[in-house]
Amino acid sequence: MQIDHAVLEKLEKLSHLRVEESKKEEIIEQLTEIVSYVENLSELDTSSLDASFSTLKGGTPMRDDLPRNDPYVPESILSHAPQSSDDFFIVPAIIE
Repeated sequence: MQIDHAVLEKLEKLSHLRVEESKKEEIIEQLTEIVSYVENLSELDTSSLDASFSTLKGGTPMRDDLPRNDPYVPESILSHAPQSSDDFFIVPAIIE
């Protein structure tokens, strides 16, 4: 898949990021390289692998899931959002 200016503009819109005009060509090249690398993975034959295949003996190690209650975490996270209200992010509709 080739990334072009139209795809980059759509990515900018969806991510709410702005890429400087001087950096757009470089970003397009980098994204094209990344997508090409990921497309190489489709060539691997994984039909004989179990869906829960792991290279680690005993599976993936898990950490304890301990609840924490820090009232400043949501406030800190939402302080970086362009828009928020009542502990929620406000985002534009993306479904056309």
